[in-house]
Amino acid sequence: QVQLVESGGGLVQAGGSLRLSCAASAHTFSNYAMGWFRQAPGKEREFVAAITWSGGNTFYAASVKGRFTISRDNAKKTMYLQMNSLKTEDTAVYYCAVNNGGSWYSGDPADFASWGQGTQVTVSS
Repeated sequence: QVQLVESGGGLVQAGGSLRLSCAASAHTFSNYAMGWFRQAPGKEREFVAAITWSGGNTFYAASVKGRFTISRDNAKKTMYLQMNSLKTEDTAVYYCAVNNGGSWYSGDPADFASWGQGTQVTVSS
């Protein structure tokens, strides 16, 4: 089973940037499509972005398209989320997860598994 550890969160002003990382433990990392999700206080976990096993295809939530970029380095067993032009509404705990065989671009958390512990992103106005 893949274990995931997120890092890179923090406090940033609106308009700023952050890069999140998701490090995987398993040598089979490159076999899986992966995704980023986020959860704000009092809200359900929502899809942010997903990427195929090769990195050749990506998919974004409408709310982040054009501002966020998902990527991966299979040699380093790490996935990234570059977040630019951050808004206060981007404040949330960000999680990475592995596609469990369901649709990788569904945006449904049920199609993902092996969730990391999350990293807090706070955007101040």
